[in-house]
Amino acid sequence: MYNVSKINELGKLMKDLLDLNGSPVGVKLIRHKDEYNSSLKIKNMRYCQALMMARYGTPILLDEKSLICPAASRAFGFRDLPEGLKSGKGLVCFGITKVDEVGKNMFENMPHLEKGKISYIELYPLENIEKAPDVVVVEDEVEKLMWVNLAYLNNKKGERIVSSTSVLQATCVDSTVVPYLNKKLNFSFGCYGCRDATDIKAGEAVLGFPIEDLEGIVTHLEYLSKKAMPNSRTKKTFKMFQQQIKNG
Repeated sequence: MYNVSKINELGKLMKDLLDLNGSPVGVKLIRHKDEYNSSLKIKNMRYCQALMMARYGTPILLDEKSLICPAASRAFGFRDLPEGLKSGKGLVCFGITKVDEVGKNMFENMPHLEKGKISYIELYPLENIEKAPDVVVVEDEVEKLMWVNLAYLNNKKGERIVSSTSVLQATCVDSTVVPYLNKKLNFSFGCYGCRDATDIKAGEAVLGFPIEDLEGIVTHLEYLSKKAMPNSRTKKTFKMFQQQIKNG
């Protein structure tokens, strides 16, 4: 069992070290009704919107009825895909794919939880978490996520990061379900849905990792923040190159 106050401390430290525009979000996947925080009011929204709300400080509770995105509902095992998406025709209608077969294959190969595995999803800003989450999701500028990836790589003794995405369901699948199932960090550049439904900026992306990796990542972020991070951000080498070009 992970100490909640320690998680809160690590969440705040991660936010400060990276100068994040919002909070890392702790996501708890809950099987039984008596395990969720009954003080949270269930609100109807998409999963990517719930992440956005939690990122800016508002805890969110979702269940089968309140999760209004059909693709995310399938990702978390709440409902089957509607035929329009399952066939691939829906993605053609959105202009995401050119032919049905591509969309069909994307959904057939999409990682997802087995039906009925969970009943609720809690999302909290990580520095205000009330119970240990299963996954931590970070949405922010790409450069800041790069340091999270590097910290994770340090924590895994240099093992290369292999990420999985179909550029679809970036928040629900790529950044939550995949890290939950594979027990590894996974990152995504975003997708049509989250870029349409939330305030995610053009230069922002998203990643997720299991709670087990939080302390190691933050420990290595502290190390990176002492030298590598500030040195890289000064762009000293680039400025020297600019001067070289200027001087001919």
